[in-house]
Amino acid sequence: MQILKHKTNFDFISKRKPALFISTIINLAIIVGIATVGFNFGVDFAGGTVVELKYNTPTTAEQVRERAQKGGLHDVSVQGVGAAEENSFLLRMGGVTQLTVENAEQVKAAIQGLGETRSVYADMANGIVNFRSAQPMSPEAVKKAVEGAGIGVQEVRDLGANQGGTGYDYQVVASGMADKVFAALGAGMEKPDFEQRRVDYVGPQVGKQLRNRGVMALVYSMVAILIYVAFRFDFKFGPGALLAMLHDVIMVAGYYLVSQREFNLTSIAALLTIVGYSVNDTIVIYDRIREDMVKYKGKALPEIINIAVNDTLGRTILTSGVTALSLIGLLIFGVGEIFDFAMAMLVGILVGTYSSVYIASPVVIWLDERAAHREPHEGSKQEPKAA
Repeated sequence: MQILKHKTNFDFISKRKPALFISTIINLAIIVGIATVGFNFGVDFAGGTVVELKYNTPTTAEQVRERAQKGGLHDVSVQGVGAAEENSFLLRMGGVTQLTVENAEQVKAAIQGLGETRSVYADMANGIVNFRSAQPMSPEAVKKAVEGAGIGVQEVRDLGANQGGTGYDYQVVASGMADKVFAALGAGMEKPDFEQRRVDYVGPQVGKQLRNRGVMALVYSMVAILIYVAFRFDFKFGPGALLAMLHDVIMVAGYYLVSQREFNLTSIAALLTIVGYSVNDTIVIYDRIREDMVKYKGKALPEIINIAVNDTLGRTILTSGVTALSLIGLLIFGVGEIFDFAMAMLVGILVGTYSSVYIASPVVIWLDERAAHREPHEGSKQEPKAA
């Protein structure tokens, strides 16, 4: 399929300096924004709870959100799943259990109000409150007191007398956030008009590990691609491909920063895809540059790169255009993570095409000019041979 019937002769490389300057400024702004503002990490990375509900009657995400807020869930994200007629929703919220830093002190006060207690300790990571009482206590009384402090109780464990015989140990296990969702949305109803389909918990430590491993996956992929480019081409081509990849990753990260859409494992998948797409387009141009360097011996490198970019322009438009068209449907009909993935991919395709021309290629020119400038200086430093 021929997109451009006649060979083009656009002077891309003459605009490389302003393009590099603008790209550098934008990239630095994004890096500063990430350091100061940060991403809106999803449950995958920040930890929390995801609950999937299916309603029996036609319901909108806004109605679900209003019911959640009336039931006391003010920090919850509601997202539709599937077609509108399915009435299925994902509810995301921070925390795994109902025990939080804010209500832990209230729980401690409620337990201490039951009698002579000591060593009251809240284990936030596991949602457990440990305490010791001078006298035996009724688990039902403990449960009632803690629930009065505003959190649900899954069970109260009577651990019996401690080994030193100085008191009796108890554990209060807080209910999960899913129970709070069920109670909030079913408040005032004899029978809930929804069913709970799925509950996923991600602890803060697990979320941190996922985030770190996702970043390392990006780093490893870029290092592997750099090694491949170094073997396939000579040294002056490698840095350009690496900088183009970094540019594309930062620009796509900028989409998540500016839009404050959830940054999660799907975002890492989008970034990994963009890395592969970016280097693919760059290598196609690099191949043509290498061929034209042999074909047009004597021509300046910027002129050769211009010829190579114009020769591959039709292929670039076709590849990028077809990929972008497939994403348009996902943007129109997709919701939630599917929409975010498609939008990140679209941004990546645009900046990936741009970086192959205005980041990767100019770096090759700069390294070539630097090497040519260094050779005469190195020759002048050599000692004259004795006659």
